[in-house]
Amino acid sequence: MANDMMNWHNDLFDRLNDWTKMDDLVNGIGRSVLNVGSHGSVLKTDIKETDEQYTMSVDVPGIDKKDIALKYRDGTLSIAVKRDSFSDESDSEGNVIASERQTGSFGRQYALPDVDADKINARYENGVLHLTLPKQAAADTHHIEIQ
Repeated sequence: MANDMMNWHNDLFDRLNDWTKMDDLVNGIGRSVLNVGSHGSVLKTDIKETDEQYTMSVDVPGIDKKDIALKYRDGTLSIAVKRDSFSDESDSEGNVIASERQTGSFGRQYALPDVDADKINARYENGVLHLTLPKQAAADTHHIEIQ
């Protein structure tokens, strides 16, 4: 077992020292991250919780307010965003040097229980969506006597 662990370690070390294999490794990781996480990475989010509410700041740069849809249902906040088009800088022949911005629809869901949905407040400012989600008043807990 120890030899297997050592061989694994040496194999990994050899791969890291071989730049060709290292490039393949890094490119493979980059592809998987882009394929799996590209849409989620667009909606970077900060969430704070107090006894009274949740507050959120969600980065949605380059998105028009009209292209953001919010829904709260069954303890889950859903944010859907769409970007139909954008203009790229190109030369006179239409050649684009680089184009990394995304088009299409993407979104995220957040589990935020016990929110008073009628009092959710959302505002959009400078590419950041700010949400305040007040919590519902806690139901009184009653001790039940077992007979």
